[in-house]
Amino acid sequence: QVQLVESGGGLVQAGGSLTLSCAASGSISSLNRMGWSRQALGKQRELVATITSGNSTNYADSVKGRFTISRDNAKNTVYLQMNSLKPEDTAVYYCNYYNLWNHRDYWGQGTQVSVSS
Repeated sequence: QVQLVESGGGLVQAGGSLTLSCAASGSISSLNRMGWSRQALGKQRELVATITSGNSTNYADSVKGRFTISRDNAKNTVYLQMNSLKPEDTAVYYCNYYNLWNHRDYWGQGTQVSVSS
């Protein structure tokens, strides 16, 4: 089992910045992928960004150039630096941990990000 604890959400004005953090604990694999997805009210959950244990990253087109995902493997923590935030970035952001060995998938409880215009 893997437990994920997210932090850093909040309310910010358009153009502002926020940093989300997600700390993983439990049965951490040496080969994993962590990331963030988001779900806006009335919409499907969408992938925002991922980063592997080897630091390969992937971003949704809608956040490229504005968001940066990073990780600290010693702390089993992933970060999402969000700059130039837009009202359409408003959503609940979920941390995800994927074990690339056994393909088990874990999700955090979510943190609300609200961007006012």
